[in-house]
Amino acid sequence: QVQLVESGGGLVQAGGSLRLSCAASGRTFSSLGMGWFRQSPGKEREFVATISWLAGVTYYADSVKGRFTISRDNVKNTLYLQMNSLKPEDTAVYYCAAGAYSASPTGYDYWGQGTQVTVSS
Repeated sequence: QVQLVESGGGLVQAGGSLRLSCAASGRTFSSLGMGWFRQSPGKEREFVATISWLAGVTYYADSVKGRFTISRDNVKNTLYLQMNSLKPEDTAVYYCAAGAYSASPTGYDYWGQGTQVTVSS
């Protein structure tokens, strides 16, 4: 089992930055691919970014490429999402997930409870 707890969400103006964190406990964090997803009211859960467990290879959704950066600290068992140049359309609940290096939510075994990010115009 893996427990995931997100933090770092909040309210920010357009053009601002936030850094989300996802603290993991349980199974060995360093052996897991990880990802970030987001969901807005009335929409399906959307892929944001993923990072592999071994080489730290990353992959991003086109909508966030160049603005967001996913990273991990295998010593602190923490996943991060640095979000810069935020836009109102980035407003959503952000979830971290563990268990895959994938853009599909169905590939992940574990999910956090989510953290709200609101970007005002």
